[in-house]
Amino acid sequence: MARIRSGILGPIHGKLGSIVGAVWKQTAYLRTMPTETKSGVKATPAQIACREKFKFVQQWLVPFYAYVTVGFRNYAKDKTEINAAFSKIYRYATVGAYPDLNIDYEKVVLTKGHLPGLYSVVVELAQPDLLKLNWKQNHNDDSSTDDQVMLIVYNRELKIVDGFIGGCNRANLQCSLELNPKLIGKSLDVYVSVVSLNGKRVANSEYLGKVNPL
Repeated sequence: MARIRSGILGPIHGKLGSIVGAVWKQTAYLRTMPTETKSGVKATPAQIACREKFKFVQQWLVPFYAYVTVGFRNYAKDKTEINAAFSKIYRYATVGAYPDLNIDYEKVVLTKGHLPGLYSVVVELAQPDLLKLNWKQNHNDDSSTDDQVMLIVYNRELKIVDGFIGGCNRANLQCSLELNPKLIGKSLDVYVSVVSLNGKRVANSEYLGKVNPL
């Protein structure tokens, strides 16, 4: 049974015949009930390929959840932050065809926004367990010296993400990350971004390349 909590012009909550009413992120929705698929009907090769690509991207993105939740905050008006990031990676950074799917790491976007990023960033592995970043000062009226740095590193073999959000700001011109012991001696894909101190603004993430172990 459906209920109209706010009068006849308000949103519908619950099941009404073949439709379901709900409210999500302050937006009212009506959707049809899912149709049952016939048992024994085999999926077409195209359907299988689409499902497998969806599954591939979904699983790849899981270790990055803590970062994309912050990085896509402004693009989650009618979807979750994770869904917004998934859509971007699915469309632009996934290459190949099932069963040979892969990620184009240069095209991966982990944060998206209009805040200016860091200027002229250089990354190096200073020690086997210590990653260092340096950048130059770039005065811009649209940024602030207390913008917080977001650093993300990823190992493709182990599917492990490491990094931080905050604790280092734009004005520091440098930061470092003591690596997870499991990542020592492993190649790392490195991304950097910047988030405003209040968390409301974010820069586009920048891919700094693949850093090989010492």
